[in-house]
Amino acid sequence: MSIAQTSSGPAVQEEGPIKTFLRATEIDTRMLGMIGALLAIWIGFNAYGYFVNGFGAFLTYRNLWNLSVQTSSITVMATGMVLIIVTRNIDLSVGSMLGVTAMLMGALQVWILPTYLGIGHPAIWVITVIFGLLVGCAIGTFHGYLIAYLEIPSFIVTLGGMLVWRGAAWWVARGETISPLDQTFVLIGGGPYGSIGAMWSWIVAVIACIGIVFMIMSARRQRARFGFPMRPMWAEYLIGGLSTMVVLGATFVMNSYYWPKGIVRNYAKSINVDPATLGDIGHGWAIPVLIALFIVMAMTFVTTRTKFGRYVFAMGGNPEAADLAGINTKRLTMLIFSLMGVLVGISAAISSARLTSSTVALGQFDELYVIAAAVIGGTSLAGGSGTIYGAMIGALIMQSLYSGMVLIGFDAAIQAMVVGIVLVLAVYIDTVYRKHAK
Repeated sequence: MSIAQTSSGPAVQEEGPIKTFLRATEIDTRMLGMIGALLAIWIGFNAYGYFVNGFGAFLTYRNLWNLSVQTSSITVMATGMVLIIVTRNIDLSVGSMLGVTAMLMGALQVWILPTYLGIGHPAIWVITVIFGLLVGCAIGTFHGYLIAYLEIPSFIVTLGGMLVWRGAAWWVARGETISPLDQTFVLIGGGPYGSIGAMWSWIVAVIACIGIVFMIMSARRQRARFGFPMRPMWAEYLIGGLSTMVVLGATFVMNSYYWPKGIVRNYAKSINVDPATLGDIGHGWAIPVLIALFIVMAMTFVTTRTKFGRYVFAMGGNPEAADLAGINTKRLTMLIFSLMGVLVGISAAISSARLTSSTVALGQFDELYVIAAAVIGGTSLAGGSGTIYGAMIGALIMQSLYSGMVLIGFDAAIQAMVVGIVLVLAVYIDTVYRKHAK
């Protein structure tokens, strides 16, 4: 920034081009930093594979598609963890909650429902999903009640929950794996048949692009209506253009990962056609990824456009002031943990469906990845600030680290060390950022 002298008064500060650009586009600098870190991780792992093995295995259509599917479960839970951390709480039990919910869902659809409805009945997967959401909500509500009304610290409640529900997950089937799950239910986990295909993926992408343009125009009309400062038109075009390019580019990547030849042959046999006539069949967007993206959009709307969301951030910024303003903080806390339970139920469905079975190991250490995703995504442990899209990027960063370390052969001990270091570093960066923001 430079200072220009004027003949009629005091000196006027002139902004540099970068600051002018950021102010005009209103782009969050922390988001740019997260995206830069994500790209650095992708390029770094790909370059490592290229120099060691002669080819880069990370930036391939197959790996990026698998990465999106692997990230979906953590992303869903991370959106709820944002609200919990924003209100100065913590939930250490989400991994164990996922485990017991997945085991109960598995027992219901494998041992109970087929007895009454018959194997493969179309209602099995619907009943199972609803049951999982209710179980998750009940556990989350119970935690929220203990924290809000009995005033037990969330750290203690959820630490106890982590132990209790992990034991309960083992108790459901005495440690046995429950399989095979309902064939329609497993589509929730992705795979060749758990994707919407190339044509529908392009249709979804076009609808998403239209939605982006509509939201930009709607936001601009709202600003004009209430007399708020307007972004320059070039900034609107830039943001809209970049957003649509990301959507279309991601769709191209999803469609460019083709079904394996063996699956194509089996599919052709099932519909009684020659495999050669089918050609390459693109996976397209996987169902769990679409679920995660829908949850991100819904939670973003809830946090930014509803009274509930405003109350959450008001409570996180200053709980005492929120109480004095008439906000029922106890009820709000219980609702947040109830919502977290519902999101855990969704993640339990995705995780067990992806594995095509329910096991005691499901969800182990997920609490670490979920909390890390929220914190890396910019949610402050001091409360009062955080974004849903930041949690999504944070989840992608965590899963990219894990996936990259697996690809290059790091053992489990090194992976755990790296995750721990990244988490501590993220908290340190948040602390420094808040100090400079004051």
